[in-house]
Amino acid sequence: MRFQVRERIFGVGDDYWIEDADGRKVYLVDGKAMRLRDTFELKDVDGRVLVDIRQKLVSLRDTMVIERGDEKLATVKRKRLSLLRNHFRVSMVDGTELDVSGRILDREFAVEYDGELLAQISRRWLTVRDTYGVDVVRDDMDPALVIAIAVCVITLAEKERDD
Repeated sequence: MRFQVRERIFGVGDDYWIEDADGRKVYLVDGKAMRLRDTFELKDVDGRVLVDIRQKLVSLRDTMVIERGDEKLATVKRKRLSLLRNHFRVSMVDGTELDVSGRILDREFAVEYDGELLAQISRRWLTVRDTYGVDVVRDDMDPALVIAIAVCVITLAEKERDD
């Protein structure tokens, strides 16, 4: 499944739509402005919240948490002891660990599990400015979760760059 993410630069609250391959709006990333920490909701076209994304307030390293309802799904943070600057670890609640690496700020990175590609994020497929693609390679992957992971690593990488 391939999605197209249209980021709005300098948008209040960082709201932006995610479209499917046919250009239909599928998800809305709803950034919550005026909060102490970065907070987003991933909503469907009917406005139902599918996933909550929040930055942890107290943490040794910048960390974001992905939740569905009151249930924690994953924690995202920069991988420790990595020589690669753009390498993140996604710790799922079931103990599974996903690796995210590549040029995050350029929107050119991959999500992998044990060396197997799960999703590819890239601007190369698209010619529209401030737009990138999310290609969910495995059919059994939850697209909302993959998009939430992409939002987390981009937010953390941009925050680190700005600091």
